[in-house]
Amino acid sequence: MNTAVFIQEMLVLYSIALLGFIMRRIGVMNEHATTVITQLLLNITLPALILYTLDASFSMDIVIDFLWLVSMSVYVLTISIFLAMWLSRHKDLLIPQKSVFEGLIIFGNQGFIGYAISYIVLGEQGVFYLTLYNVYYLILIWTYGIFLFSKNKGFINWKNIIFNPGIISTLIGLGILLLPISWSITISSALELVGKMTIPLSMMMIGMLIANIELKEVTAQLKNIQLWKIVLLRLLIIPALLLPFSLVDVPSSLLLIAVLVSGMPSAPTIFLYAKQYGGDLHFATLGVLLTTLLCTLTIPLLYTTVYIIGK
Repeated sequence: MNTAVFIQEMLVLYSIALLGFIMRRIGVMNEHATTVITQLLLNITLPALILYTLDASFSMDIVIDFLWLVSMSVYVLTISIFLAMWLSRHKDLLIPQKSVFEGLIIFGNQGFIGYAISYIVLGEQGVFYLTLYNVYYLILIWTYGIFLFSKNKGFINWKNIIFNPGIISTLIGLGILLLPISWSITISSALELVGKMTIPLSMMMIGMLIANIELKEVTAQLKNIQLWKIVLLRLLIIPALLLPFSLVDVPSSLLLIAVLVSGMPSAPTIFLYAKQYGGDLHFATLGVLLTTLLCTLTIPLLYTTVYIIGK
């Protein structure tokens, strides 16, 4: 897929987000709609998509792909943690903002926009790759992510981590992948229909989240240098850390998914953590909003960069 075609596909996703924005602004969707859709995505459609895409024939090629994807994920997330930790020591950051600042840098929206982007790039194969790439991310955001805000390991609810729908569906999917079993045609068709709802629903939710923020709140914070640090790191520097993998024998499709997904806007989960654990909710909201708006420019740039390198 060349850059022009990719941008055209991206415009389709943006139009769905625009629909969500309009529906929220005119009142068709109320203030509780994003909460309902988030629950629907996390608990039903996304697990269904994972279970469907991991129903593939096992081979050594898949093992190699998995090792490459996990290696890139561990590498980029580990560096992100140390970068965020180092930058959060800045004196301009208030104590309630420090954990939010780190979380916005480390954790991207790999679960919602990530799956939408992966699907338009490589179809079901892209979703398959992203599911493998997200294994380490899921564990990290439910452990280290919570620890960032609680600053006390005793606050980590291991039951919620183990029984998280994303973790459960990934583990079951990996079992289906590794074992000589497969879903029946009926179950597979149902999982496909439900799972593919993830793409439009996730983009509509992003549009509604943006609609919930007043323009004056955004413009008032545009001079906040800490927010721009988050934007620069999350959308450009962190995904660029993966480009040296192009010098080794990483398949171009794997590198493409890893780079694009690592350049996703900040995860809305950080907003939820800030709300639950007493972080700066306003700072978290603006960080998610600003990175989500600007990713419309940076994602095509990342795609073009990887496309040129791979030629």
